[in-house]
Amino acid sequence: MPARIYRPSPNAMQSGRGKSKQWVLVFEPETAREIEPLMGYTASTDTRTQVRLAFDTFEEAEAYAQKQGIAYSVQPAHERVVQRSSYSDNFRSDRKFPWTH
Repeated sequence: MPARIYRPSPNAMQSGRGKSKQWVLVFEPETAREIEPLMGYTASTDTRTQVRLAFDTFEEAEAYAQKQGIAYSVQPAHERVVQRSSYSDNFRSDRKFPWTH
């Protein structure tokens, strides 16, 4: 069963960087989910998709996957782009779009 190693992106609704510093190993689903006919829930017999392992570094995650004999793919980490701006930039005369009420 293949696994995916990645570093999750921070929550877009908050300015903090919580839970975005660790690397995560998750297993890809082997079988598709199916709709349970009685209640209509989605069900799967694949329990490995519930496993989510967190590691402090990429090297630890890679070493774990190799030691356990897990085929894995790596999703590269996204580096954050910081755009600095100040309040006075809203009123500059050389703005791309003129400021109006």
